[in-house]
Amino acid sequence: MAMVMRHGGTGTTQVANTALKLLVAKGLGGAAPNKWDFNVRNWSTLSVSTEKKADTGAGAGNKEVESYWGIQPSKITKQDGTEWKWNCFRPWETYTANLSIDLNKHHPTTTFVDKMAYWTVKTLRYPTDIFFQRRYGCRAMMLETVAAVPGMVAGLLLHLKSLRRFEHSGGWIKALLEEAENERMHLMTFMEVSKPRWYERALVITVQGVFFNAYFLGYMLSPKFAHRMVGYLEEEAIHSYTEFLKELDKGKIENVPAPAIAIDYWQLPQGSTLRDVVLVVRADEAHHRDVNHFASDIYYQGRELREAAAPIDYH
Repeated sequence: MAMVMRHGGTGTTQVANTALKLLVAKGLGGAAPNKWDFNVRNWSTLSVSTEKKADTGAGAGNKEVESYWGIQPSKITKQDGTEWKWNCFRPWETYTANLSIDLNKHHPTTTFVDKMAYWTVKTLRYPTDIFFQRRYGCRAMMLETVAAVPGMVAGLLLHLKSLRRFEHSGGWIKALLEEAENERMHLMTFMEVSKPRWYERALVITVQGVFFNAYFLGYMLSPKFAHRMVGYLEEEAIHSYTEFLKELDKGKIENVPAPAIAIDYWQLPQGSTLRDVVLVVRADEAHHRDVNHFASDIYYQGRELREAAAPIDYH
């Protein structure tokens, strides 16, 4: 039909009119367009969007995403009846952090792999201390861009392994991706407190690229080393957030109100402050420490992760 329309002429125009009417009658298109100088295939795909724009008007205040496929955003409300405003997480994904977790637990370096993992983390800490010094807000924001990588890499590799071997993962894929998402939410929170400078954004791109590939290779070679390293990395994170709290208590860092995203995500009471946010984030890091040391222990025992139930929703 597109070829008929290109040739023009009275007869061909009538044929095109008839064809378009048939499309409309069968529900394959909307109202016929005024101009015919474009492909009918493109017009039929955009017709629903065009009709919706006509209904809502060009000057509508809140523009919603329009979909030809009939997918509509769900309307979610809080318990108090107010509208839920976050698309990055839902009310049923929120939780109250367990602040009673033991923050001082440490896995002793008994084997060569443990020592290698431990000193790898210690070596990575030196340039971090030099670069950020005591700027803990910026330090937290930048380090969370790296901390969210291990769970995603491990979950990805376990996912592919599960597909290759036609076997379940014991829930570990979900647990590790849950960890990665939780670390990303830490980043989304600290972005509200400290804005990255241009050179810090450039640093993130470089460090994330190097770390992703290095951790990917390390996990392929030795999952027990990779999980042990993350366990020690989380121990360092607990130390960093403890120092953050000390600076807040001394008044060297302003104890600003908690970001709205943090109040909803961790179910914090209204009026919470940055100190409350740091407390729950530190508790999260302690839980990630336990999960990764536990995963490494499973591999040390010569077993697969799927043989032990994953600590899903371990907060």
